Amino acid sequence: MEKVDRRVLKTQESLKNAVLELLAEKSFDDITIRDLADRANINRGTIYLHYQDKYDLLDKLIESHMRELDAMDEWACQLDWVDALVPYFEYFQTNYLFFSAMLASKEAPASFRARLMTSFMEGFKGEIDRESGRNADLTDDVMLQYAGTAYVGIIEWWIKNGMPYPPRDMAKQVGTLLGRSL
Repeated sequence: MEKVDRRVLKTQESLKNAVLELLAEKSFDDITIRDLADRANINRGTIYLHYQDKYDLLDKLIESHMRELDAMDEWACQLDWVDALVPYFEYFQTNYLFFSAMLASKEAPASFRARLMTSFMEGFKGEIDRESGRNADLTDDVMLQYAGTAYVGIIEWWIKNGMPYPPRDMAKQVGTLLGRSL
């Protein structure tokens, strides 16, 4: 595996933080390369060494978080709802700047919310209880849409309100609700 220069990692991290900080202040369309360079305290030309443009930077940032969440899906399905959700809420808390910019900001790309919801709905597919008969009259599409919308909505609420409950408490409450509905 090729080792990445620490200076490259530091520059990329500065740019990722810069775009998130700027998203909290203004629309993505209004963010310029100059804004990013100034906020990250780097030369404008340095940005182009790492990214094609600001859209590429944002896409790569979103991709890295989606990969992390997808990797969590792999093992979360093996656990009960509460234990499975604790790491997610801890991840949202640890990456508060990203998720507040992408979910709680009016200026964030709407496509991120939809992509996040689609990812969660995909993960919920194997969780629908068909054996007990309690969901016999419900279609998978409606149940998945309901659960995905509720889950993303509660994450948005939690972040917008400054994470008023610790991750474990959120996982317990949301896990109980998802367990009742799926």
